[in-house]
Amino acid sequence: MRVLLQRVEHASVSVEGQVVAYIGKGLLLLFGVEDSPKMDQLDWLCQKILKLRVFKDEQGKMNLSLLDLQAEILLVSQFTLFADTKKGHRPSYTRSAKPELAKQVYEMMIQKLSAALGRPIQTGVFGANMDVQLINQGPVTIMIDSELRDL
Repeated sequence: MRVLLQRVEHASVSVEGQVVAYIGKGLLLLFGVEDSPKMDQLDWLCQKILKLRVFKDEQGKMNLSLLDLQAEILLVSQFTLFADTKKGHRPSYTRSAKPELAKQVYEMMIQKLSAALGRPIQTGVFGANMDVQLINQGPVTIMIDSELRDL
């Protein structure tokens, strides 16, 4: 599983011109599921996201987590995070999970993040053509790959 995490001032998702999700200060998470996800990595990934110190403290150092600030989360399914661009000019997505499996894992991620926060998170619409708007604060953009957790 991969997450492209972006620290945002605000972010939103629209489907067919209608805003379906909006957050203020927090994290926009683009979430991709590989074709053979290791489900035991889901808890690790959730804790990494929630505790990652990417927000500035009083001294301007990135020393605070999403939990410290009670900031918001917007989770968006993103199968293209596993794009293979080695050959030719058209990306291959064979490493991405099939939609049925990816949706199950995406819904589990929503449940785990919401439970850990003690409140619902905002989400995109799985499988929809979404327009994502954001103000990336910093900018801070970090890739987290659950397969690399023990390296």
